[in-house]
Amino acid sequence: MRPELIELASRLAGRGEAFAIVTVVRREPPSSARVGDTAVVTAAGEVHGWVGGGCTRATLLRESLRAIADGEPRLLSLSTNPSRERRSGLIALEMTCKSGGTVDLYVEPQLPNPRLVVFGITPAARTLVRIGHAMGYRVDVIDPDAETAAFPEAARVMAEVSPDAVPQGAYVLVATMDERDLEAIESLVPFMPAYLGVIASKKRFAELREALAARGVPRAVVERIVAPAGLDIGARTPEEIALSVMAQIVEQRRRAPKDAPATKDAASAAPTDEPREAVDPVCGMTVAIASARHAADAGGRRYYFCCAGCRERFLADPARYAAART
Repeated sequence: MRPELIELASRLAGRGEAFAIVTVVRREPPSSARVGDTAVVTAAGEVHGWVGGGCTRATLLRESLRAIADGEPRLLSLSTNPSRERRSGLIALEMTCKSGGTVDLYVEPQLPNPRLVVFGITPAARTLVRIGHAMGYRVDVIDPDAETAAFPEAARVMAEVSPDAVPQGAYVLVATMDERDLEAIESLVPFMPAYLGVIASKKRFAELREALAARGVPRAVVERIVAPAGLDIGARTPEEIALSVMAQIVEQRRRAPKDAPATKDAASAAPTDEPREAVDPVCGMTVAIASARHAADAGGRRYYFCCAGCRERFLADPARYAAART
């Protein structure tokens, strides 16, 4: 990988942004790609580097974004005759470059560590920090009495909630045990984390519900709170309670739809009927609409293309291609 791509990947990882590394692992002439050519694809749809002609960009981008969404690597083969590429674990796709040839690409998603935010310095909170860190989570601790030395596994120890304290998709546990739990929950209203658990008895949480409602906390936020937090495994000790909470977080994380990222408000979480992909009417390739670089309007409809060549062929005879794909 070229030095500038290594630096880019390092910056993206440092900011906690997802991306994919795409590497050419095999080629057949006359493809312009070479084995070892590499590209970095960001979650925003930016492609940096080189793994073949511009005609492969739409396929590369679509499959990279899919890999980022589901977290699964994939091996692609772009060939003028996809039907002959019959190998285990291989996704055979059509090569649309006029030069022809075959290019095999390995797409490897690089996802940021899941985030865990713990409120409190109780024994359960301390244990959860250790467990989360051991499982690869980036853990932050928030409590005005927390000392950095007491949480060596934590990435950050903060006295109070800051604008970047709870990133999108974070898992949050309030383990203050009746100390400032109301204030902690109220401070989380703007963030809407993926999971919000509270270590509290049913009686205590009933009191919290009433207090939150009196303070004007939206009902939708209160309904998302898991209390008592943790799976029902008969936990009694702080260590067992922390284990049950971590198990519940893992359960929710693994069962969540991988193509439905966490959102900050109900409006953005609502399903949309807008299509995300379109079929190139010339070559039949699937194109990601959000990142499509080539489009044209004809007959009151917008068409998307994998490359400029397909767009030019379409514009030369729109009726022919539009009818073929109707």
